[in-house]
Amino acid sequence: MRMLARTDRSLRALGLGLGFGLLALWAPALAVAAPQDGEPVTYAKHVAPILQEKCQVCHQPNSVGRMSLMTYQDAKTWAPVIKQKVAARLMPPWHIDRTVGIKDFQNDRGLTDEQIEAIVRWVDAGAPLGNPKDLPPSAQFPDPSRWQLGPEFGAPDLVVTSPPYTLKAVTQDKWFRPEVETGLTEPRWARAIEIKPSYPDGRRIVHHVLAFLAQDEDGVTGLASSAHEHQRGAGLFMEWAVGKVGEVFPPDAGKLMLPGSRIRWEIHMHAVGEEVKDNQVELGIWFYPKGYVPKHRTVLRMFDVTRGSNLDIPPGEIAVTQNFYALPAPARIENFQPHMHMRGKAMSMEAIYPDGRRELLSHVNNFQWNWHVNYIYADHVAPLLPKGTVLAFTAWHDNTKNNPNNPDPDQWVGWGDRTVDEMAHAWVDVTYLEPEEFDQLVAERKASEKKVTQRLR
Repeated sequence: MRMLARTDRSLRALGLGLGFGLLALWAPALAVAAPQDGEPVTYAKHVAPILQEKCQVCHQPNSVGRMSLMTYQDAKTWAPVIKQKVAARLMPPWHIDRTVGIKDFQNDRGLTDEQIEAIVRWVDAGAPLGNPKDLPPSAQFPDPSRWQLGPEFGAPDLVVTSPPYTLKAVTQDKWFRPEVETGLTEPRWARAIEIKPSYPDGRRIVHHVLAFLAQDEDGVTGLASSAHEHQRGAGLFMEWAVGKVGEVFPPDAGKLMLPGSRIRWEIHMHAVGEEVKDNQVELGIWFYPKGYVPKHRTVLRMFDVTRGSNLDIPPGEIAVTQNFYALPAPARIENFQPHMHMRGKAMSMEAIYPDGRRELLSHVNNFQWNWHVNYIYADHVAPLLPKGTVLAFTAWHDNTKNNPNNPDPDQWVGWGDRTVDEMAHAWVDVTYLEPEEFDQLVAERKASEKKVTQRLR
């Protein structure tokens, strides 16, 4: 599975703008010249290509970034902030610890060490323009209101739209839970899905969206027998939060939708001081060709780290919570997406194998509540875990004054849905496998790794 990411609301509450992000779906292909030792770093030759590739898709007029970074003057104006965010690896948003666990991802949006060094050197040198002849051609970016998966798949085959909802300028957080028919008259398998709040105002107020698929699954066949009951029940179809766009499934996996199915929405909205009328959220679905049945049904799991909403964070302290889940069948883990609120500090996912061996899969050590990033494992490193493996999740919450996102370090904080409350869970897509297929995939993985090792000798 591939997930693609974006944001809407980010640091506005802190008065710092929206940071320097990108949409991993689209970026211009540029030959970026790395500065040579002792060579002056200039905007035209070194920095502009980085901004085009990593920043401008969000930081352009009428897009999600508050400030534009389309011109040299734009970048020079914001140079000190750019340096601060880039040097701290806050932007572009990629907050995983690169020194531990799995290191290869399908959607890695972060800057390289060389790119960070170039930007820092440029700012420290006074943000010089350099030779205008070195400037790359201006990039042409797609419409920010479009479907992000559109360039790859075209228009969705099916769009399910929530009823309109008007949010007052000043009010408590709202949760809108309507139910909408999908209109399907035959079984179809989804190969890609995307949730899209209305543009532009809807993206200012929508904090998260859950889309549950409700359908009668009596008589469903063709699911992996080793995890039969764990692939029944459509349940949560897709989750969207600030920092996420859509999901694309591998050719051997997808999500099954049946005739008479319904989407049950949960839309969490947060007032922004202006009335937003008739906000709607759309769910776009791209199907496999009729008659195509993928081998696997991917299941979106919410792994709670608070042990049933049992979360109590004292003022001025850092709290640690853990939870554990045993896999009922062999499985491939597709991604890792931590979800916490303002006091969220870090989250890890670890595999404890049946033989007692432990492996840290991923550790997000710099969680930022305003960017809910999905870390999508590259195909050749997506964890293949045997039946009985325990997934161990650990979450850290920082309720001290040292947390710049903390609205009040003197308050006790408990579990809750509101932005000012806290929670901790991980969204993980799990693809359950037949034992024979699992053994085959493990053997192929080992053979591939052996070839790589031999080539490096």
